Amino acid sequence: MEQQVKDDLTRGTGSKKQSIIDCDVHPSPRNTDEIRAYLAQPWRDRYHGSTRGFFGNPVHGARLDATPPNGGPTGSDPEFLREQLIDKYGHAYAILLPRAFCNLHPDPDFGTAIAAAYNDWLADTWLGAYNRDGVFKGSITVNHQDPQAAAREIERWAGHPHFVQVMTDSGARAPFGQRHYYPIYEACARHGLPFAIHPGTDGMGINIQPSPGYPTHYIEWHTCLSLGFQAHLVSFLTEGVFERFPNFKIVLTEGGVAWLPGLMWRLNAEYKALRYEVPWMKRRPSDYLRDHVRITSQPLERPDDDRELLQMLQMMDAEHILMFASDYPHWDFDSPTHTFPKLPEAMHRRIFFENARELYNL
Repeated sequence: MEQQVKDDLTRGTGSKKQSIIDCDVHPSPRNTDEIRAYLAQPWRDRYHGSTRGFFGNPVHGARLDATPPNGGPTGSDPEFLREQLIDKYGHAYAILLPRAFCNLHPDPDFGTAIAAAYNDWLADTWLGAYNRDGVFKGSITVNHQDPQAAAREIERWAGHPHFVQVMTDSGARAPFGQRHYYPIYEACARHGLPFAIHPGTDGMGINIQPSPGYPTHYIEWHTCLSLGFQAHLVSFLTEGVFERFPNFKIVLTEGGVAWLPGLMWRLNAEYKALRYEVPWMKRRPSDYLRDHVRITSQPLERPDDDRELLQMLQMMDAEHILMFASDYPHWDFDSPTHTFPKLPEAMHRRIFFENARELYNL
């Protein structure tokens, strides 16, 4: 294991030292037909691409410089992605999260078919033909509307050498701690696969808004995405999911960071007075985090005074639960070299490498 870590740190272009595992990178199909090819009828004729509705960035959803030189969507050219991200910053691994947006359809069978097609596509391309050095690690996309079908999809891919987690969208009709979702968590725990939650379908299709009602602008919607993550985390904790599935871990991806200390302070206080309502909770809510919860850093809230950010990172136990993410190629990309202030060496190494290596067994 020690030699493997050394290899991961030094693998790459020239003598550049690598110490980054990027936990949120978005590959895209070159066109709709790449996904349609993996869909059976009648879904093939019904599929017209992955879209999420009217809450989109009014300017552009991705970095303008991330458009491949030969055209196509951002994130669709593996060699250009390597140039802009892997080689430029010295990534040891990139955790890939495709954006299928399969959880917003009122027809759960259609959503499940889209999830399966994306998994087939990812396995054949980014985890297969494009993955000559094993730098790309993937996420098994599931449709949480149908937990039984989602569990079967996990079983289909568990054991694949390059799928390292399960992922779904944070937009939902119910908080994720509720027992309706347990088949997904049983499958994740059985195979040692973390369950990643990513925003994108909140308030879209059949899903509930994270805010009280529909916002007017994208800036409102995007800012309030963290509210949905807070609700899901409180639900996981108070419903006793981590007691029921002791080996189960979740990854809160792209939901913000700074809200965590205050939320845990409040929930800890509520637990002191109301623990009789949730007798299955054997520990304070915050005491579950290190064993069961990881959070990715992007979008990192950056105050004017870096000392305040460092205090917040200490408050949330970032050294053990925070993992670096860039969100490449999206418009709010966080650079590995500019996003954080100077961190203590041990904290930096854990956030940028060790926490993800341990979680994903890399």
